[in-house]
Amino acid sequence: MNFMATQPPAPPRTPRVTRPRPDDGDSVVLERRPQKTQPPQMYRVLMLNDDFTPMEFVIVVLQEFFSKDRETATQIMLKIHLDGKGVCGVYSRDVAATKVDQVLDAAHSAGHPLQCISEPVE
Repeated sequence: MNFMATQPPAPPRTPRVTRPRPDDGDSVVLERRPQKTQPPQMYRVLMLNDDFTPMEFVIVVLQEFFSKDRETATQIMLKIHLDGKGVCGVYSRDVAATKVDQVLDAAHSAGHPLQCISEPVE
């Protein structure tokens, strides 16, 4: 069976092209305003006190990973011991996370239960 179309096919539709109107002088030009970016959120690295990690190990960790001199490291260690926690430094999020990982790895390798966390600075 042969079927024949009773009407010729319709020509394909072409999208209507809108051309910009000529400038009539009433146009409004927007100014570019520089975007103000905020500084990154900072995080403080805290060491938590425990009854098993030797004080000397905490001082060595503070010197090695936080670049503290012996006197400053001792003061931070005493703050951790007396207050239950102490601030080791303030860094961007990625740097703070890396410092926490370094401290936890060193403590684990040495067999100490030392805990270190980071929290946002408010």
